[in-house]
Amino acid sequence: MAIGQTTNEQITGISSMATRQVLAELVEEYGRLSGRLVAIESVGGVAAARRVEEGEPFDIVVLAADALDKLAAAGRIDPASRIELARSGVAVAVAAGAPRPGIGTEAALRDAILAARSIGYSTGPSGSHLSRLFERWGIALAIAPRIVQAPAGIPVGTLVARGDVELGFQQLSELIHLPGIDVIGSLPPEVQVITTFSAAICTASRQRDASRALLSFLASPATAPAKLRHGMEPCMTEGGPC
Repeated sequence: MAIGQTTNEQITGISSMATRQVLAELVEEYGRLSGRLVAIESVGGVAAARRVEEGEPFDIVVLAADALDKLAAAGRIDPASRIELARSGVAVAVAAGAPRPGIGTEAALRDAILAARSIGYSTGPSGSHLSRLFERWGIALAIAPRIVQAPAGIPVGTLVARGDVELGFQQLSELIHLPGIDVIGSLPPEVQVITTFSAAICTASRQRDASRALLSFLASPATAPAKLRHGMEPCMTEGGPC
């Protein structure tokens, strides 16, 4: 049975690249169940937030929780519509078949970074975390010439696969399906950072009810297997805290 009325009116959204794969699968499933057309554009998180803040008429937005906080403060999303979708940690990748340095402890990870020819990270939450971590370790200046920051919207894994970066860091959900790389593990627990990804209805939306039904589906327990397949941890309860 469909979970919504069949219609040709399209629900539009924008998201960061971290949720691109899981959203592609879930909105396709939602379309089959509901008859609704859904189009989600995935770009760099900074660009996505800027476009919503500038008033582009999207129905929903899916971003890291802190980015939605800022959009709520700017009056660009409906805070009452907000749901928590999933969480993702930072993982480490090397080129397929390349040697795999030990990263199981904080000390081992630091040594691997110091030994790497080049280190890549993104402009998103994972990159910000790595930058702070390097500062805390006191190695930021030493490794600065070897840092390669991926342009917004370009997966770090792409740079790893083509040999531009020896050791790449990004959300597991962004690395897990990329060809040409091996994901060697997640950051050790003592330095791991977990990003919660949230969704909300934009104040520019003209399809509030349809968008609310979509968000309810995206946060439902039925979507947990897809989230796990794409390297994310589902939230425990619909709309509840991760």
